[in-house]
Amino acid sequence: MRCYLHAYLMCTVFTFFSLLYVYSQLASTLEDRDERSGGGRISDRSSHDAGHALRKRPGLLGLRDKEWGQNRCKSLSVSYWNPYWRPPADDVCGVNFLLESPLGEKLSSATKEPKNDRSQLAVVACGARLEETLTMLKSAVLFSRKPVHFHIFAEDDLHDGFRNALEMWPVAVRTTFTFTIYPITFPEENAIEWKKLFKPCASQRLFLPQILKQVDSLLYVDTDIIFLRPVEDIWGLLSRFNASQLAAMAPEHEEPRIGWYNRFARHPYYGKTGVNSGVMLMNMTRIREKSFKSDMTAVTLQWGEILMPLLQKYKLNITWGDQDLLNIIFHHNPESLYVFPCQWNYRPDHCIYGSNCQQAEEEGVFVLHGNRGVYHNDKQPAFRAVYEAIKQQTFSGSVTRYSTYRRLLRRSIESWQV
Repeated sequence: MRCYLHAYLMCTVFTFFSLLYVYSQLASTLEDRDERSGGGRISDRSSHDAGHALRKRPGLLGLRDKEWGQNRCKSLSVSYWNPYWRPPADDVCGVNFLLESPLGEKLSSATKEPKNDRSQLAVVACGARLEETLTMLKSAVLFSRKPVHFHIFAEDDLHDGFRNALEMWPVAVRTTFTFTIYPITFPEENAIEWKKLFKPCASQRLFLPQILKQVDSLLYVDTDIIFLRPVEDIWGLLSRFNASQLAAMAPEHEEPRIGWYNRFARHPYYGKTGVNSGVMLMNMTRIREKSFKSDMTAVTLQWGEILMPLLQKYKLNITWGDQDLLNIIFHHNPESLYVFPCQWNYRPDHCIYGSNCQQAEEEGVFVLHGNRGVYHNDKQPAFRAVYEAIKQQTFSGSVTRYSTYRRLLRRSIESWQV
C-alpha cells in the first residue's frame, strides 16, 4: 500500500510541474507576440539608446549595435562568416580570394545608416602618388552607394592634378562625392623633422585631429588602398566603439611567428603584434578631448602635447615612423583602441607565407592594401591585377552600380592577366 501511495505522489508532483511548464511556455508565447506587435521593439531600442548615452556618439553613425547584434545571422553582417565559401587552397593571394565572397551586396544592404550620412575620407599624397591616389578615390566612388567627402592633403604641385582629374569625371559620378584639397601642414618649429619621418608627408595623419577641427569622425587611408566594399561599411564600425574607444586599426600581423613588432621593435607597441595604420578610423572629437597616459611623465597629455615628446624620446628607435608612434600611444592607452579584422586592411603579409587572415578566408577581402609596392611590380599579380583593373576602368552607365561593377571588375582582371 505504501508503494502505491508513493507512486501516486510522484505522479501528482510530475503532473503539477508539467502543467507549470506548459503555462510558462504559453505565457512566453503571448509575451513574444506582444513584443512583435510593438512593445518589445520599443524596449530594445530604448535600452540601445541608453547604453550609448554613456559616450559621445560619432557625428556620422553606421551600424546599430543592438539591432545588428540580435540579427547578425539573418542580416549577413560583417562578422558573420559563410561556411560554404573558402579561398582556393593554392591561390591564397589570387583573384578569386579577393573577389568571390558570396556575401556580395547583402553585407552592404545589412549596414543600416542614417539617410543623410556622408563618410569623411582622408588621404595624404606626396611625390609621385597622384595616379595611385586617384585610383584609390575611384574605388571608393565605384563601390560606395552613399555620398563621400574626400579630404585630400597634398603637396602644392599636386593640387591642380587632383582638381583637374576629379572635375573631369562624369557629372553623374561627381554628384556622389565632394572634395577639399589642403596643403601639407606641420607644426612650424619641427616641420622639417615631421615631413621626413618615414615617408614624405606620411606623418601628416597624426595632425588631422588638430587641422580638421570641425570634423567629428574621419577614415584615414594610405594612397595604396583599394576599396572592395562600400566606404560606408567600414564607416559603420564607428558605432561599435565603446565609451572609451576613439580609433580603430587592424593588427600588423595575425601570426606572431612572422610578426615584425614582436620580433624586432625597440619600443612599446600595441598588443601582441602591433597595429597597422594604413587604414585608421577615428572619432576625432574624442581624440581632441582625451588625456593620454605615457611613459614620459605621470601627468596625462593631450594629443597635441604628446606627439613631439614621443618623437624626441623614440626617434632613434622607431622604424615605421608615425605608425610606431601610434603603437606607442595605444600601448599605454589600450582601452582607447578598437581593433577591426584583417579583412579591412588586407596586405601581402597575409598571404606571402600562406594564408593567415581567417576573416578574409571566410568572408572575402573588403579593403586591399598594396604596400611593399605590389601594385607596381610582379611580386603579387593578384594585387596588381585589381589595381590595374580599377585604374583603367572608365565611368559609364551602370558601372556605378556596385553589383554590376564587381562583375566588370572581375572581367577586367581576367583580361589583364591574359
